[in-house]
Amino acid sequence: MSERSVVAPIPDVLPLIPLRDLILFPNLVVPLFVGRERSINALEEAMREDHLVALVTQKEAEEPDPGAEDIYEIGCVASVMQELKLPDGTAKALVEGQRRMRIVEWIQSEPYVQVRVELIDEDETVDVETEAMMRTLITDFERASDLGKPIPQEVLMAASTIEEPGRLADFVAFHLNLRVEDKQQILEALEPRERLDRASTFLRKELEILELGSKIQSRVKEQMTKTQREYFLREQLKAIQQELGQYDEVQAEMDEYREKIAAATMPEDVEEKALKEVSRLEKMPAAAAETGVIRTYLDWLIGLPWSSGSDEVIDLKAAQEVLDHDHYGLEKVKERILEYLAVHKLTDHMRGPILCFVGPPGVGKTSLGKSIARSLGREFIRMSLGGVRDEAEIRGHRRTYVGALPGRIIQSISQAGTNNPVFMMDEIDKVGMDFRGDPTSALLEVLDPEQNNAFQDHYLEAPFDLSNVMFITTANLLDPIPPALRDRMEVIHFPGYTEDEKLHIARQYLIPKQLGEHGLTPGKLDIADEAVREIVRRYTREAGVRNLERTIAMICRQVARKVVEGYKRKTSVTARTLHKYLGPPKFSYGLAEEQDEVGVSTGLVWTEVGGDVIFIEATKMKGTGKLTLTGQLGDVMKESAQAAVSYIRTRAKDLGIDEDFNEKLDMHIHVPAAAIPKDGPSAGITMATALASSLIGCPVRRDLAMTGEITLRGRVLPIGGLKEKLLAAHRAGIKTALIPKDNLRDLDLLPPHVRDELEIIPVESMDEVLPRALVKDCRPVLKKAARSKGSSKK
Repeated sequence: MSERSVVAPIPDVLPLIPLRDLILFPNLVVPLFVGRERSINALEEAMREDHLVALVTQKEAEEPDPGAEDIYEIGCVASVMQELKLPDGTAKALVEGQRRMRIVEWIQSEPYVQVRVELIDEDETVDVETEAMMRTLITDFERASDLGKPIPQEVLMAASTIEEPGRLADFVAFHLNLRVEDKQQILEALEPRERLDRASTFLRKELEILELGSKIQSRVKEQMTKTQREYFLREQLKAIQQELGQYDEVQAEMDEYREKIAAATMPEDVEEKALKEVSRLEKMPAAAAETGVIRTYLDWLIGLPWSSGSDEVIDLKAAQEVLDHDHYGLEKVKERILEYLAVHKLTDHMRGPILCFVGPPGVGKTSLGKSIARSLGREFIRMSLGGVRDEAEIRGHRRTYVGALPGRIIQSISQAGTNNPVFMMDEIDKVGMDFRGDPTSALLEVLDPEQNNAFQDHYLEAPFDLSNVMFITTANLLDPIPPALRDRMEVIHFPGYTEDEKLHIARQYLIPKQLGEHGLTPGKLDIADEAVREIVRRYTREAGVRNLERTIAMICRQVARKVVEGYKRKTSVTARTLHKYLGPPKFSYGLAEEQDEVGVSTGLVWTEVGGDVIFIEATKMKGTGKLTLTGQLGDVMKESAQAAVSYIRTRAKDLGIDEDFNEKLDMHIHVPAAAIPKDGPSAGITMATALASSLIGCPVRRDLAMTGEITLRGRVLPIGGLKEKLLAAHRAGIKTALIPKDNLRDLDLLPPHVRDELEIIPVESMDEVLPRALVKDCRPVLKKAARSKGSSKK
């Protein structure tokens, strides 16, 4: 087989192939069967030269060996796009009309006909009248289709896009069932307007016949009974399909559907349902509105990986290497993942574990899911649940709705092409609910290993097995996740990174990545370790590394600009030169206060982005015992302040404070960063310490931070997020931290070097907090409190 798509220029001497019962117009492609010896020779000559041949129609189709007087004078120069020689000696060619031409001389007859031709130029200018004729022709063409003329929709669309009048007339004439003589008349109409007029005349005649047939058919149908009408329509549709050659296509399509259903290896009940839908589709008329709905439904059923899964290889050593290569640190998290893989390898079949990665943003939850998929050799799917409020996003829509589709679970499985991918659902704590349903309730079935082996999607209306899928969810906070959903997942907490871990991550991952993305090399830019530490300490106080990466990218952009402007030397960024690229530091590192101050205590808080250090201020003024709380405090935090005041009132005498201070003084507690809402009970002992310091007049140690809930009796109760809080204290340069004694069990999660560098003191009551929090010079005042406590115990 040979092919050719572009031919130019056109010579004036061409081989000739006479056509029987066929007219070729310019710009149109038709298949051509060549059987006569001279025609085959002419075709081979064209293929040897420039793939051009003259095609002219015979006046009498029965003439076996036409001469110059047996063919029309005007024909078409065609380009041979493809040629295929058949076993019986004939040939099949695919030709495309190029230009109208007129035969001016018959040069030779053997071994093939060769003629001299004259190309006919066409005037394609369009005036108002011509444009009106074109629109009328297109309208009549579409009307003929509406009346039952077998004109495909794509042909109608193509006609509406043609802007040349002559070409439009040729296109319409080619697709009308006209006699060869009528089409030859249109071919010989050299003026485009005349050609349009002839094509319109033939089309109107066809319309009159169609309209008359429609009227006759309407009168006949009105006289028939319902059963006769249905029988007539079916037989008529069958006859029309046979005339168009579509009847066999419909049957072939149904057979293809049945073959695909058998190859999909569906469950028996699902396969039975699919075959019923094929039977319904087979009995429906092709023009019925529901045929498209059924085809779409069958395509979804066939496209799902009912039994095809990835061939996973569970190698713990290789998995360990992948996890270590992609992520630095996170040792506890990696151990938990490797434990799951080990159990999966020992058992023939294990229901996919539902893991929930909980931690602040930027600590690598999503990227770790990709690494798990890579270590297992499975496909990875990520679906963001942030802001999802419609239950149909999970379960899909019923097929009764227009534009119904399966839910995002089934869509993602179909797209992956495997029934055992690693499926990550990001931001599961950001799912909402409204009048369209509760998506978290829909997730109960998906994330339950006891139920998801027969997950029911509303669109499919058939159970799909999700038990082989390894689901991983991510969240910043556990509290917004409903308890029923949280109970179905194995929670793995992601801690924030320490300064040393961030340095290693920046050196091994972030800096090489940003250098590559900005077109730089280590020979163009070097960021020193002390510069990275300075960025961590003074520019990006966070639990993760996203802002660290953005800051490194900011430096890379500035260096890239210098390189483009012609700077040839290597740029070295140190801690001293860092401010030239990033400006003044955003945060202070180490102790926030230069000296110990009265009424200012350091607390530890936990937010969505990790732990942080806050400073709580308290002051006293003459007044009537009014307590003022500022700093956008929540109800729980306000109640903690009230509890702190009540505790100090009960211990006023032991602390050396006037017992009636609440009648003579107003107290004001303020938490800076007033634009940020704050809530929670863990600042209770911090507020009590600041208030006691203000009333006693004794400064609080600036190198000490604390966290814990306070009761009316002064007891210190446990709190959450201790690890993140202590990491924040370590980042801020705090030397000593007071924590609730019941939180000692959480210290195992703390990195060893943080435990070594930070003095962590467990406390049970405020009587232990105040002696440690206030400076040494004030401690003699508190001895009475300690003796009082001891005497009460006796």
